[in-house]
Amino acid sequence: MAKAIQSIRGFADILPERTPTWRFVEQSIQEVLGAYGYEEIRLPYLEQTDLFARSIGEVTDIVEKEMYSFEDRNGESLSLRPEGTAGCVRAGIQHGLFHGRQPRLWYGGAMFRYERPQKGRYRQFHQIGAEVFGLAGPDIDAEMILMTGRMLRAIGLDDAELQLNTLGTVEARAAYRARLVEYFEQYPERLDDDSKRRLSTNPLRILDSKNPDMQDIIADAPSLMDHLDDESRAHFDAVQAALRASGLSFQVNPRLVRGLDYYTRTVFEWVSDRLGAQGTVCAGGRYDGLVEQIGGRPTPAIGFAVGLERLVTLVEESVGAHASPAPHAYLVALGDGVQAAALALGERLRDALPGLRLQANAGGGSAKSQFKRADRSGAPVALVVAEEELAAGEVTVKPLRGEGEQQRVDESTLVQLLDDYIKAG
Repeated sequence: MAKAIQSIRGFADILPERTPTWRFVEQSIQEVLGAYGYEEIRLPYLEQTDLFARSIGEVTDIVEKEMYSFEDRNGESLSLRPEGTAGCVRAGIQHGLFHGRQPRLWYGGAMFRYERPQKGRYRQFHQIGAEVFGLAGPDIDAEMILMTGRMLRAIGLDDAELQLNTLGTVEARAAYRARLVEYFEQYPERLDDDSKRRLSTNPLRILDSKNPDMQDIIADAPSLMDHLDDESRAHFDAVQAALRASGLSFQVNPRLVRGLDYYTRTVFEWVSDRLGAQGTVCAGGRYDGLVEQIGGRPTPAIGFAVGLERLVTLVEESVGAHASPAPHAYLVALGDGVQAAALALGERLRDALPGLRLQANAGGGSAKSQFKRADRSGAPVALVVAEEELAAGEVTVKPLRGEGEQQRVDESTLVQLLDDYIKAG
């Protein structure tokens, strides 16, 4: 016998017992997005590699180490998307979505990064993200942050902590970067290998290091707040004021820098310690230069993404897994030549009762085996069609849960009985 083929490491199957929780999380988030006026855009999983090199940055870990890239038959370098913002910006430029408009867009689906799999983190992972284009003021920053808080509350995660920071303008950050490099170059023996590499590529990421041996020098590093331009400071103050006015608590974290090169001004993360060490469950920020960087007109923008694997795990561990709803009824067919009539009955019932969950027995079987399947389905009643019922134009309704009398009814009465089950949920 040939060895069974297994899934690829870091590419997980989502089995039926978990998909109801996934659906609950996805639908809850999508309902909140709709309530704030966001429209869905569906984006390809595969893009030109240059799109991510331009947007994320050629010297970032993602582009250098983590992307799934290959050459197609024409010799063009293509990559599976490692995040969604770049593709959304590319689509907006390509299809003229930013001309005279301020679109609010959301998307969802799988992303791909070659990194070490761990709890809540896979090489194929899923996100829902949203982007707003053409609005430069602090009001949209605050509204997006408030919306992400509402999303987390909608799935029962009401104790996540909001952390805020501002990265200022590109010019302010460049001056701060030079000061930061100068500071960390004083401690070459204290920097780990990742930080030494980041010193020449993206020194702000050193501030985000979790290495316990570096926390004292990171704590004493120069603060970006001391290098902010006046306009960025006023913008950030306005964002904070709007959040306070809405009663949303937050913590300003000057070490919050985000992992991608394109962020400017407002950045934010929602963090939770429910999965052990404090982890990010939702993150985003402003990226006013990215549209122009990818080839469009200068366009202010802000966005965020949520990781669905982490959210689903949090819901399962804190609230409990959601279950698929049981059928309202299970259709049993007993006797030779009855199956076709039973299937036809099932179709008539579904036509008459939108929303009816009716599972029909398939594969034959004795009365005992069919009623065993009916009981296992979780349905409250079995609908029995046998030769005697078929001849009389009736169906036997047999209760499977609780009390109740077995009865034979005609089809119109059956529709009324099933309608009661649908209304009861």
